[in-house]
Amino acid sequence: MNKEILKSIAEAMMQTPKGLLAMDESSPTCAKRFAALSIPETEENRIRYRELIISTPNLSNYISGAILFDETFHQKMSTGVLFRDHLKEIGVLPGIKVDAGAKDFSNHPNEKITEGLDGLRERLVKYESLGAKFCKWRAVITIGESIPSDSCISSNCNALARYASLCQENNLVPIVEPEVLINGKHSIEECDKITRSTLKCLFDELKLINIYFPGVILKPSMVISGDKNSNRANFDRVAEMTVKCLKDMCPKDLGGVAFLSGGQTNDEATNHLKIMNSGIHDLPWRVTFSYARAIQQSALNAWSGKDENYEKAQTILAERAKLCSEASVGNN
Repeated sequence: MNKEILKSIAEAMMQTPKGLLAMDESSPTCAKRFAALSIPETEENRIRYRELIISTPNLSNYISGAILFDETFHQKMSTGVLFRDHLKEIGVLPGIKVDAGAKDFSNHPNEKITEGLDGLRERLVKYESLGAKFCKWRAVITIGESIPSDSCISSNCNALARYASLCQENNLVPIVEPEVLINGKHSIEECDKITRSTLKCLFDELKLINIYFPGVILKPSMVISGDKNSNRANFDRVAEMTVKCLKDMCPKDLGGVAFLSGGQTNDEATNHLKIMNSGIHDLPWRVTFSYARAIQQSALNAWSGKDENYEKAQTILAERAKLCSEASVGNN
C-alpha cells in the first residue's frame, strides 16, 4: 500500500466541482433497461450506448471518474480506442465494479449478501496494471419486517472491509457502497436508525482491518423515507438528517462521500445534494455524487437506440451532469 498514491487518487476523484459517473450496470441490468425501450439487447448496442455517454462533449467538466463494468473496461469504442483509454485522454479516471452481485443470503429470507471475494486479489492486480485507479463494491441492506438482521449487516460490512483491504494493497481506491434500499413504507427515522447501524458496523470493520481512511470513498444512500411511505420527509429534512448521520458515524479523515441516487427522481437527487452543500452544514469532507440513472436515464430514453437521437441524448446527459455538478457545490 502506498498511502500517498491512494490519497492523491481519492483527492482527484473528489475534486470540486465534479462527481462520479456510475455506468457499471451489469449486462442483465442493461438488458432490462433496453427492453423497456425496445432496444435490441446486444453487445453492439451496449457499446453504442456507453460510447454515447463517454463521448458526450464537456463531460470531464462535471465528471472526475467513471465506474465501468468488466465488459466495458475491456471493450473498444467505434474509433478503436479502449473505453478506459478514452476516459484517461479526456481527464476522467477509469474505475471498475468488482463485486459479483448481491445474492440471496442463506437462511435469511428477503436479505442479500454480496459475493465476489474469491479470486479478487488476482483480478485487482490485473485491473491496476491495465490502468484502473479505483474500484467499487456494493452491499444491499433491505428495511422490512424484522429485517435487516445483525448478521446481514455484519456479513456485508466484513466483505466490504476485506474488499477495501485488497484494493488498497494494490493502490486502488476502494469505493465502499452500503446501500440501504429506498424500497418500502419505512419512515425516515427508521432509515436513519438502520443507516447508523450499518455505518457503525462498516467503519468498525474497516478500522479493524487497518484501512487507510483518506484513501477510501464512501458511497452511501441518503437518509430518506421509503418510496411507498405516504408521508415522506421533505428535501430539507432529508438533507439535515443525512448530514447529521454522516457526521456522527464517519471518520473525519475519510477521503470523501459520493452519494448514490438509489431510486430517487432526478429532482430529488439533485435537490438533496444541493441543500447539503448550500453552506448551512459544516461538512468535514467533500460531499458529491456517484449517480447512474439520475444522470443517464433521461438520455437513454431520448436515444432509444436510434442514431438520429444521438446528439439530443448527449445534450440531455451533459445537462444532467452539469446540474449534479452544480448541486455538489450548492448551486442550481
